[in-house]
Amino acid sequence: MELAAIIVVIVVAVGFDYTNGFHDAANAIATSVSTRALTPRAALLMAAVMNLIGAFLGTSVASTVGSGIIDPPTGISGLVVVLSALIGAIVWNLVTWYFGMPSSSSHALIGGLVGAALASAGTVKWSGVLEKVVIPMVVSPIVGFVLAGLVMLALLWIFRRGRPSRLSRGFRHAQTVSAAAMALGHGLQDAQKTMGVIVLALVVGGYHQGFEVPFWVIVVSAGALSAGTYAGGWRIMRTLGRRIIDLDPPRGFAAEATASAVLYTAAFAFAAPISTTQTITSAILGVGATKRLSAVRWGVATNIVVAWVLTIPMAALVGALAFWALHALV
Repeated sequence: MELAAIIVVIVVAVGFDYTNGFHDAANAIATSVSTRALTPRAALLMAAVMNLIGAFLGTSVASTVGSGIIDPPTGISGLVVVLSALIGAIVWNLVTWYFGMPSSSSHALIGGLVGAALASAGTVKWSGVLEKVVIPMVVSPIVGFVLAGLVMLALLWIFRRGRPSRLSRGFRHAQTVSAAAMALGHGLQDAQKTMGVIVLALVVGGYHQGFEVPFWVIVVSAGALSAGTYAGGWRIMRTLGRRIIDLDPPRGFAAEATASAVLYTAAFAFAAPISTTQTITSAILGVGATKRLSAVRWGVATNIVVAWVLTIPMAALVGALAFWALHALV
């Protein structure tokens, strides 16, 4: 019974990873596609490959997700908690994807875990949630916004005497590198979240000890995220690439370079599962504000922030409802 339940959880986790890929594909390539630095299909292929590589670069974030957020019971009850959390995350991903809103798959998963744990009267490690989720959730967009603005101002000053047409061509080439770095950072961050959930299920089901990630879990998570990325998230890509601000190649490069730096720092220095969506969106807002404040479509930005705020509680609500429904069936 428990083995069958573990297999179900792993299959659903892979499904979440896939939705994460197509939901967040826009994070890495929207700016490059909107500035015509890359064609959509070439950008998706590049992002899929870099996401695959990024997934093999570390497991510290996976440990945070697997052991630092909740402490579910062992056995079938614990597996129902994990399964409910995944359902909550997947449902919220699909809702926000349908409306083209770049919400956070990471925070949807965290919300699902918290909601399912509360519904089961399980333990939520609030100190871990505060330290590894809430604080980075608030700090990373601010850092992304400010740092991207500063990088853009530096580029404007350094190339102030350059010919616009020549600079545009040069930054289109540079965006190939910055988009690849962004996709690598997304793979580094987001594949690990699925790894953490799968390991949590294995531990709860009694088939694994500790939170070291088995190699097969890395391979499965990397493959699902990469496949989902290649499937593409066109609705969200339009929002990030065109609806917030009309990007040019220098601003696209500055946003991607800044966002990728924040992702690497969070993963390697703090093992914090931050949102790639929030990071790139805030960076886009930061570079847009250097043009002029009115260049940013603040109404669209406000809707995105509302989606950010709602993500954890709404995914938690769906996770809790899923737990009550599944618990009644088990």
